[in-house]
Amino acid sequence: MGEVEDPAGEAREVDEARGVDQAREVDVVVIGAGQAGLAAAHHLRRTGFEPERDFVVLDHAPAPGGAWQFRWPSLTYGKVHGMHALPGMELTGADPDRPSAEVVPEYFEAYERAFDLRVRRPVDVRAVREGTGGRLLVETSDGVWSTRALINATGTWDRPFVPRYPGQETFRGRQLHTARYPGPEAFAGLRVVVVGGGASATQHLLEIAPYAAGTTWVTRRPPVFREGPFDEDAGRAAVALVEERVRQGLPPKSVVSVTGLPLNDAIRQGLADGVLDRLPMFDRITEDGVEWDGGRHVAADVILWATGFRAAVDHLAPLRLREPGGGIRVEGTRAVADPRVHLVGYGPSASTIGANRAGRAAVRDIRRLLAREPVAV
Repeated sequence: MGEVEDPAGEAREVDEARGVDQAREVDVVVIGAGQAGLAAAHHLRRTGFEPERDFVVLDHAPAPGGAWQFRWPSLTYGKVHGMHALPGMELTGADPDRPSAEVVPEYFEAYERAFDLRVRRPVDVRAVREGTGGRLLVETSDGVWSTRALINATGTWDRPFVPRYPGQETFRGRQLHTARYPGPEAFAGLRVVVVGGGASATQHLLEIAPYAAGTTWVTRRPPVFREGPFDEDAGRAAVALVEERVRQGLPPKSVVSVTGLPLNDAIRQGLADGVLDRLPMFDRITEDGVEWDGGRHVAADVILWATGFRAAVDHLAPLRLREPGGGIRVEGTRAVADPRVHLVGYGPSASTIGANRAGRAAVRDIRRLLAREPVAV
């Protein structure tokens, strides 16, 4: 049987070849301009890498601010836990009553200007592939970049996770994820089931309860509330547990999954009022609510999934970095399967202070990889 011509396939090969021929060359591509990406770009800049000549920062968001620009309006800056300043420039004088979706993006924008990071946006990164001569090809909506090293700082916001439950498609009410949370006023007069055991779930419940006809909190495991201050030793221990998972090639868990929930005044009041009375995870979703084996049924107009996020790393799939356990095995920030690739804001560095440290560590390793001596600052 003779070969069948595939005009579409031939056209695609021509386009790919043309893209490679026209690829712009840099030493480092940084994907993402949130906390981790900006920290990495800062450390590249201060050690002698020139933006647009030696490195480029690509960000798919329409404006500065990373995922912060998409946070719900009621999350004011005063409610943000542990927002750590970017390296080299403090965030001072912020009004705690302003939405964090305004405060943090303004700070990020000022930071990009102050350090002349020249972030390119909006640019969607579609795939990272093996190139020639030991280089990687970064395919984007704005053409192809050829790079010697890659810093992936894409975070998790673009991959909200919603688990599957029997009957989910039959529910006649509204289902939404934390990523699309509009604020508490939208739930006035409604019966709301909030699913999830993290800080977002408790914040949503405490906000929604005064407006809703009723709220129900559902989690897979009993929530663990943490008494007392969260000191450096506790923080290091929590990060170590998350780090061990990524060393084993398992998908990272959030740091809060091992630290527990801080028992502050608002949480104590929610427990006293019954707003934070928790039920075990339901077994199925019905047309008008949720149901457990044994006959318990809770009527609902809305199911709010505060069930977290997954790492946004699908564009790295052509490099085959994932381990059998489903995660990318990382030593420090370096992908074990490919020393040219560094993941910052992934696993143990998925916090604002962790992202800063990871950005510095990634740049230090990349300088060694490229045999490039740092410039004295």
